[in-house]
Amino acid sequence: MIHIIRDRATAEQMRQMLEVLGDYIKLAVDVRRTIIAGGGGMHADCEAALLEDGSQQADVWGADWVPEGQEVRFESLINIRPRQHNRSMTIEDKGLRANVEHIVRQRIQG
Repeated sequence: MIHIIRDRATAEQMRQMLEVLGDYIKLAVDVRRTIIAGGGGMHADCEAALLEDGSQQADVWGADWVPEGQEVRFESLINIRPRQHNRSMTIEDKGLRANVEHIVRQRIQG
């Protein structure tokens, strides 16, 4: 189940998002609107939910949340963006990575 999280995720939302993969949550993070979508089987599912909600593709980046270690990971196919100078699946820009991590922790860290 994909949820768009505008504030802090509730325990129920976290439980539902974890149902898909079990030990981690795939996310799409809108760095301009500071919201996330999580819980899809693919980052692209989460990205589509944000785009449908009004996000712009250039602002949306893929990440994962691993609750057990309270870890944010930055690898996703949706991050391959040569036009935005990101040629790999990992978010290469340290500042952007820090921004994504801050938003994720603000919205879902337990």
